[in-house]
Amino acid sequence: MGLGIDIGGSGIKGAPVDLAAGTFAAERVRIETPQPATPSAIAPVVAQVVEQLGEHLQGDEPIGITFPAVIQHGIARSAANVDESWIGTDAESLFSDALGRPVIVVNDADAAGFAEVTFGAAKGIHGVVLVTTLGTGIGSALIVDGRLVPNTELGHLEIGGHDAEKKAADSARERHDLSWSQWAKRLQRYYSHLEDLLWPDLIVVGGGVSKKHEKFLPLLDLRTPIVPAHLLNDAGIIGAASLAAQAAAKR
Repeated sequence: MGLGIDIGGSGIKGAPVDLAAGTFAAERVRIETPQPATPSAIAPVVAQVVEQLGEHLQGDEPIGITFPAVIQHGIARSAANVDESWIGTDAESLFSDALGRPVIVVNDADAAGFAEVTFGAAKGIHGVVLVTTLGTGIGSALIVDGRLVPNTELGHLEIGGHDAEKKAADSARERHDLSWSQWAKRLQRYYSHLEDLLWPDLIVVGGGVSKKHEKFLPLLDLRTPIVPAHLLNDAGIIGAASLAAQAAAKR
């Protein structure tokens, strides 16, 4: 059993995770993200979520926490949909102090990608797996032979003079009222660029829009197999719990 927490711009969610099956072991808990979403405001809300799940905690195993930022050795180096005061914050120390137990903090897209490789659409795939999340922006996770390469931030590649996610994220489709075929042309350019740089063995597409994958994935012409994510909104919590367990096993 593990425990995962997923910090987002609108909600902070948590659940116990069956680490053998990659599923929730009990109902998820969710509390609204405080505004402004500063470190001093978010830490006690995370503690509230963990307190509600306290009966599922076992021993002193670390809790896995996702955060929408580049996380380098536990320190937040960027801030997306949270307050800019997070930049430079030692997130692992902050949450560890608030919870009174060890934690592992990871980028939210990295956690979701790791979950898809461990339990979801990319389970059993060897080599290079690229997981992208299409939403307000484009999150990315790169996993090589089961090992996560953290903080790739491939949604911010410059393509045609533009930040890729400004043109190809699901928010761009909605903002410009693009048809599925029009959006697919932008995705084609983006994913073609990625496969030329990385030569992945599989691309997995997540984010809320992946529920409508039949409307756009068949329109893409790539040499790399591309499939929809399986775990959807559960992926962050499952991946965070799994990465925390992996870190504990190495200690």
